[in-house]
Amino acid sequence: MHVEWHVEDAVVASVAAHAARAVPGVARLEPGMAGLVRGWGRSRWQQVKGLTPAPADGVGVRRAGDDVEVWVGIATRAGTQAAAVARAVQREVRARLVRDTGVEPGRVSVTVLDVVR
Repeated sequence: MHVEWHVEDAVVASVAAHAARAVPGVARLEPGMAGLVRGWGRSRWQQVKGLTPAPADGVGVRRAGDDVEVWVGIATRAGTQAAAVARAVQREVRARLVRDTGVEPGRVSVTVLDVVR
C-alpha cells in the first residue's frame, strides 16, 4: 500500500510561528511589508472558506517541488544578543517542523526587524 501525504503551507507556517515565539529573547513575530500582504491574502482566503486563520503572521513558506523554505521575521527583546536569538529561532523552527509535521525545510531564514524594550 502506498500512502502519500502533504502538509499545507498554512500548517507549516503555524508550526514555525509557534516554535519561534517559544524561543527566549523573541518579543514577537514581525511580518514586514511582504508578510503583511501575504498574511492579509491568506486571512481573506481562509475567511472565504470559513476557516479560522492560523496564527502565522511573520512567517512565510515557499515550496519548489519537495524543497521547503521558511522565512521568519522577529523582534528581539532589548538586552538579548539578536544574532544568538536568530540562530536559536532557526534551530527551534527546523526541529519543530521535522518533529511535528515531518517536513524538513531546506532553508530557515530569520530576519531581526525590531528590538523591543
